[in-house]
Amino acid sequence: MSLMKKVLIADKMSIQAEKVFSANGINFDKKIGLSEEEICKIVNEYEAIVVRSATKITKKIIESGNKLKVLGRAGIGVDNIDIEAATNNGIVVMNTPFGNSITTAEHTISLMMSLARNIPQASKSTKEGKWEKSKFMGTELFGKTLGMVGCGNIGSLVVERCLGLKMKVLVYDPFLSKDQTEKIGAKKVELEEILKNSDFITLHTPLTDKTKGILNKNNLSKCKDNVKIINCARGGLVVENDLIELMNQGKISGAALDVFSEEPPTNKKLFNVDNLILTPHLGASTSEAQENVAIQVAQQISDYLNNDIIINSINVSPISPEDAPKIKPFIDLSLKLGKFGGQIIENTISKINITFKGEISSLNTKPLIANVVAGIFSNRMESVNLINAETIAKQKNIEIISSFQTETSIHTSEIHINISTADEEFNYAGIIFANNSRIISIMNMRIECEISPNMLYILNNDKPGFIGSLGSLLGSKNINIANFNLGRTGKGQAVSLLELDQYLDDSIINDLQKLNNIKKVKALKF
Repeated sequence: MSLMKKVLIADKMSIQAEKVFSANGINFDKKIGLSEEEICKIVNEYEAIVVRSATKITKKIIESGNKLKVLGRAGIGVDNIDIEAATNNGIVVMNTPFGNSITTAEHTISLMMSLARNIPQASKSTKEGKWEKSKFMGTELFGKTLGMVGCGNIGSLVVERCLGLKMKVLVYDPFLSKDQTEKIGAKKVELEEILKNSDFITLHTPLTDKTKGILNKNNLSKCKDNVKIINCARGGLVVENDLIELMNQGKISGAALDVFSEEPPTNKKLFNVDNLILTPHLGASTSEAQENVAIQVAQQISDYLNNDIIINSINVSPISPEDAPKIKPFIDLSLKLGKFGGQIIENTISKINITFKGEISSLNTKPLIANVVAGIFSNRMESVNLINAETIAKQKNIEIISSFQTETSIHTSEIHINISTADEEFNYAGIIFANNSRIISIMNMRIECEISPNMLYILNNDKPGFIGSLGSLLGSKNINIANFNLGRTGKGQAVSLLELDQYLDDSIINDLQKLNNIKKVKALKF
């Protein structure tokens, strides 16, 4: 029996992946279109599975693969991989976040030009034997304003190309600093200005609780007349029925969608709008991109299987075998602490200061620092991971400072975090207690609270009756409070952390914001 590692290629991809595996001494089987049951029957033969978007790597598959060490996605998304199940089973999940950036950026430009000159409609008309030259009067891109919602790697490439077309570019991205935005040749603005002043609007942001439906009826109604919308990012960013309604009203003169809330799209209304261009998720569909992501994912898997090198991992930070037993308890804590601050802070971050106190200060804290930064970014950046988090921070001119203190006031080990923006400082700290991640202070107020899946953060004026009114409102909404934790300065300010049985939607948060003495309220998810 061969001792060589073996990989299952479960989706169609470039033959270059096979060549990389062979060059690294790794065997592979190419079996396309297998069902979940069929994969479960053979998965024990493999140390790795590589997919694109078609095959779903489910919890059942993961738990059936006793030899599985790594799952690789040739592309940016990992929606088809059960990351939680993989993590629980000690399996590394990798993707290739930058392999199809150019291709997606170019598709965005293609759709924008198609919108400007009515190319698909004109082509269809001409093929039908018509000569409707006047019907398809277009518009120049020269001198027009492009509004961009989200500006990561793909967005910055779109900016570069639009500047070459002599367009003006406005960018809304809370994680991109003003200096960094100006460096790429764009202007940093708020969403309202994007809506008000853009001739074209393009989306380059992940789908999160905050970005879902960001172009809804309300926001689309605020747009400049005759605006054109392009979405090559994620389905669900644009509310499709709202878009159709405003297009039929003439408010929006055109739109181009490469992604949909359901794929293939089932919303038949989309097919009856003449000035709506639809493409079947072609953002990454070029031979060059397919080769790039195939080569990258195959090399990453090979490096891990042969040398334990972890690159572009979604769920695992690089930790040496020597440090693993000591660091492991703090991996969960550092990530959750990052997510905590990242969900509360909305403004552009300029500095993240992380202080390790006590016994932890003598350990290899590099993976913990990466965890904190990744957690802070994770709420709004799909491609962030424990490997590239600090690189992304550097690109955005965010200063990461780490310091160490051998002594603590109470606990054996503590992690203290201070997040700075232009307008505020937010500090908090956490510990491991009884193998659980806990918050121990917020804004210098002592508070003891386990970090739970669904939480509510409240900063308020310390006045009588507040807790009663809070409890009454949540009770009226049938929201059960699992735990209620309080902290106060003694100077008129208090903080509350509630553990809840469910995540609160925006309507309930809006109602909470109307309570007397509320200064800030945030629904948190971990």
